[in-house]
Amino acid sequence: MDRRVLVTWMLTLIFLTSISTVNAAESIMGKRIPCTNEGEEISVDAIPDGHCYRCICLNGFVECNKDQCPSVDDCYMLIKRPPGGCCAKCKECLYRGKTYASGTEWTDPEDPCASFKCVAGIVTESNIQCYTPCADPFPPRPGQCCPTCIGCLLNGQRVDEGREVTLREDPCLKCQCSGKRLTCVKKACPVLQCPVSKQIKMPGECCPRCTERRESLQVSGGKCFLGKGTQPDKTKFEADPCSPCVCTNGTSICRRTTCPVLECPPEMQYQKPDSCCPSCPPPTMELQSVCSHNGTVYQNNDTWDLSPCAACRCHHGTVRCTQTKCPETKCRPNHTLVTPPGQCCAKCEETAGICTVFGDPHYKTFDGKFFSFQGSCKYQLTADCAHHTFSIRVTNDARGTRFSSWTKTVTLKMGETKVNLGQKMRVKVNGTRVKPPYRVQDVLSVNMTEDGVVVDTALGIRLLWDGANYLQVQAAVKFKGRLCGLCGNYNGVSRDDLKGRPGTNISDDKVWRIANSWRVGGRKACGRQGEKGRRGNMNRGRRRWGMCRELRDNSRVFGSCVSHLNPSNYYDSCRQDMSECPTEQCYCDSFTAYAHECGRLGVEPPNWRHEANCMRQDFRSVNAKPLPPQELELIQRHTKRTRKPHSQEEKLRKHIPKGVRANQHRSASVANLPID
Repeated sequence: MDRRVLVTWMLTLIFLTSISTVNAAESIMGKRIPCTNEGEEISVDAIPDGHCYRCICLNGFVECNKDQCPSVDDCYMLIKRPPGGCCAKCKECLYRGKTYASGTEWTDPEDPCASFKCVAGIVTESNIQCYTPCADPFPPRPGQCCPTCIGCLLNGQRVDEGREVTLREDPCLKCQCSGKRLTCVKKACPVLQCPVSKQIKMPGECCPRCTERRESLQVSGGKCFLGKGTQPDKTKFEADPCSPCVCTNGTSICRRTTCPVLECPPEMQYQKPDSCCPSCPPPTMELQSVCSHNGTVYQNNDTWDLSPCAACRCHHGTVRCTQTKCPETKCRPNHTLVTPPGQCCAKCEETAGICTVFGDPHYKTFDGKFFSFQGSCKYQLTADCAHHTFSIRVTNDARGTRFSSWTKTVTLKMGETKVNLGQKMRVKVNGTRVKPPYRVQDVLSVNMTEDGVVVDTALGIRLLWDGANYLQVQAAVKFKGRLCGLCGNYNGVSRDDLKGRPGTNISDDKVWRIANSWRVGGRKACGRQGEKGRRGNMNRGRRRWGMCRELRDNSRVFGSCVSHLNPSNYYDSCRQDMSECPTEQCYCDSFTAYAHECGRLGVEPPNWRHEANCMRQDFRSVNAKPLPPQELELIQRHTKRTRKPHSQEEKLRKHIPKGVRANQHRSASVANLPID
């Protein structure tokens, strides 16, 4: 369905000016806008002032970011968005004939130690305080205020280029490394527009901030608004006992003293009633040579690490600690925030590509393209088409149906190694049946998990096979741009994943042409003869579509996941599977795939199998475990209600309730089920 059509059936859009990100929960009354191509930029004409937003497809939903707007979270003088404009903003400042946006900091070109900051219509003037943690600092460079120290070490902690480090004793001190030189400066906190009763200072932060927003008042005649009142133009007044101000053309210009850097622990700092700055106790005549910290004694000038983000130094009996401040980081699609071992700050790293196959085969490519194809032959799922290091093929089985098929076997080839995964968890390596756990030194390992058989390879390819219908292929980032097959080319762009073996793109309505171009093994590999590019009548199984209803909003089975991952593709797949399902449990295939995707987003729903009557078919495994008590109780309870069976096979089968019954097309063994 065209994106414009999807937008038109949405209910009324609400445009919110006070937030920087718009999603369905915030911008659309009704359902969130679905999308198909992951990571693709989308134009949503139905959003008012759409030119102010950048929208992309993320987890099947359109997410729009208003990233060009400054933050106004704690702005006490908020100016509404003008007609035709994109952003609400904090009140600006007018200083010496020049206008500055709220949040802007600058220095005097003639005096680099004079600091200025505009916050919501107030300019705070102050002098920069310098801190030199080395014995022989270099003098300030031209245009700079403070001297620098060679080597980027502070209290034993290395300061990375571009990182900001503070002292635990004084969080207002900011140290940065540039060109292998460390510079530490301290600036005064800006005067705030809100009254003291509406200010808050969080632990570890340098300055207080306003706790709420307030729309700007219409003040005429160049008057200034501060706290709870206004001041006439040219009037001198005090924002607080330590901050004299003057009102100039609607901007309050305040002078504030920058307090000196303190080196004593916070618990020893105190402030005299008549002083604007805290102080440390006067030093004793006798300097201490050791420090005690968390039960450990350190000698003078000893340093130690508290964590990758913090380090301490013993200085004449006083422990001085340094804390690295990590920047706020937001990752792009297909990236995740990772903190490398031994490092302080997290960074965005590209995640491994994942392709999934499930049900009456539905495919989600490495780049997020979703399509369905019911061919009953053998196909190249994916392969390294650049260096030819591996290939993965799947064989589909029609299982007695006219139009449907399901994955029967999976074959992984790597050089001289061949792995076959079959129904009921059967595993073969180089033609020999093996029982997990199994390992080939420096090549691969095969293990059994709760979700199925897992094959890990030294190449960076991982397979998860549930022994029936669900297959997940994970490819390391190094394979990006090197793959080809039904799983796409893994280049980060989903729109070109429908590409056949000749390399030409094909439209979505001709998926059969693409898929058949990846067919291998000849006609003998097909489960039915005369494959045609058409789909059976979905209305045949319409009466059973109700089994798919849990893949919708407000699902009792998947809970909050439906607000994180669009279930529409899985709902459509479920309905398609049920139209020609040999049993009544084909819906569980789409449920399984959706639950796995939820888990990757960190919102895997608990007990979804029990809620949906999609119990784990552990008895189909060669390593069968006893059925969980909850499932066994369902089986035994159902047995009392069933009629007398007519055969031994039926007798075994009828002990499994409808929601637990093994799929006929999965050929599940029932030999281990209890008999009355």
